[in-house]
Amino acid sequence: MKSLKPSMREKKRYLLLKGENLKKNVEKAVLEGIGVIGSSKSGMSWIKNNVLSVNREVVNNIRACFAIFPEKISVIRVSGTLKGLKKG
Repeated sequence: MKSLKPSMREKKRYLLLKGENLKKNVEKAVLEGIGVIGSSKSGMSWIKNNVLSVNREVVNNIRACFAIFPEKISVIRVSGTLKGLKKG
């Protein structure tokens, strides 16, 4: 199978998060905020315990979901590379 061209690939952004029970609360926050379809468009995946990878186009929607969720989930930093998260 032929690989995708770089222009066709999904561009990712990495979010460094802070909060309690992140894996459970992040999923709940996103489902309540943008629903199942929005969640599938976001392409969320966990890189580490506190690093979330999302599609570049939905970063603002994900941050809005965290803002309206009752439990505190804060985004410390957003970066295009994992190395960029460590620099701050």
